[in-house]
Amino acid sequence: QVQLVESGGGLVQAGGSLRLSCAASGSIISINTMGWYRQAPGKQRELVARIGSGGRTIYADSVKGRFTISRDYAKNMVYLEMNSLKPEDTGVYYCNVDKLPYGTNYWGQGTQVTVSS
Repeated sequence: QVQLVESGGGLVQAGGSLRLSCAASGSIISINTMGWYRQAPGKQRELVARIGSGGRTIYADSVKGRFTISRDYAKNMVYLEMNSLKPEDTGVYYCNVDKLPYGTNYWGQGTQVTVSS
């Protein structure tokens, strides 16, 4: 089992910035991809960004150029730097990891991000 704990959410005005952090613990051997998803009220959970074991990153089109994902391999942490936030970025942000060899997924509890206009 992998435990994920997110932090860094909050309320911010449009145009502002937030930094999310996620710490992985437990059975962390063979963690492959780490990433962030979000879910807005009434909408499905969607990928925001993810980073592979080799450092390759993928971003949702809606956040490209504004958000940056990074990973500390030694500390088993993943971060999401969010700049130029928009009201449509509001939602619960979830940390996610998958493990080799079967791609087993683990989720954090989520952290609320609210962007006011």
